[in-house]
Amino acid sequence: MALTRDFRETIMERAAKDEKFRRGLLTEAVNEILIGNIETGKAILRDYINATITFPSLARKLKKDSKSLHRMLGPKGNPRLDSIVGILKILQDHEKVKLHAA
Repeated sequence: MALTRDFRETIMERAAKDEKFRRGLLTEAVNEILIGNIETGKAILRDYINATITFPSLARKLKKDSKSLHRMLGPKGNPRLDSIVGILKILQDHEKVKLHAA
């Protein structure tokens, strides 16, 4: 199910103001990926990236093309593990948090 523009705007507005919400989005994205819900995890990552660091900024830090990141995290994207780990490393640094499996 596609999210409406209003819902995405709400996520972006809340993420701009609420550190706990941002960290929750990032944590939930990783948890979804770890339990095998790859598409859900990628969708949450896209929302988190759009609401925080932005794709162009993330692309510069990764030395990759922004469009490549969009494709990688898109519904048909199939990112390699090293790409996901690189993305998560930068997002953790951006959020000043260290995620770990419990």
